[in-house]
Amino acid sequence: MAVSLGGPGRKGGRNRYRPMSEINVTPMVDVMLVLLIIFMVTAPLMTSGVNVDLPKTAAQQLNADTKPITVSIRADGSLYLGDEAVSVDQLVSRLQDLSKNDPGHRIFVRGDAHIDYGRVMQVMGRITSGGFTHVALLAQQPSTSGQ
Repeated sequence: MAVSLGGPGRKGGRNRYRPMSEINVTPMVDVMLVLLIIFMVTAPLMTSGVNVDLPKTAAQQLNADTKPITVSIRADGSLYLGDEAVSVDQLVSRLQDLSKNDPGHRIFVRGDAHIDYGRVMQVMGRITSGGFTHVALLAQQPSTSGQ
């Protein structure tokens, strides 16, 4: 009694478990869409928390390795160190704490475009009198469409 395994109903036992040659792209697209949504939600949260209307200038940006400390002056004259409100008297001591007493640490001063220039210079003078040597003003790049 002979039995044939490769009869006309079977197309060979070896071809039944062949690997698929097509790539299933649907899971990859799903992952990419989830990542896109995550980045779209988190990107606006990564900006500075204090709203300041910066003046415009054509100067180029500075590139450096250390993260600068940002001092913001709002239109009402209030001071912010990062997102935290500080007084003028606390400014230098808080800067020294954040910079770990490094006088070469970069400090950016962001002054509102509608604030008195003397107030900005008073804050910068207070910072430099505290021993900091790398103090700079921040400004926005002008838009090219308006010119």
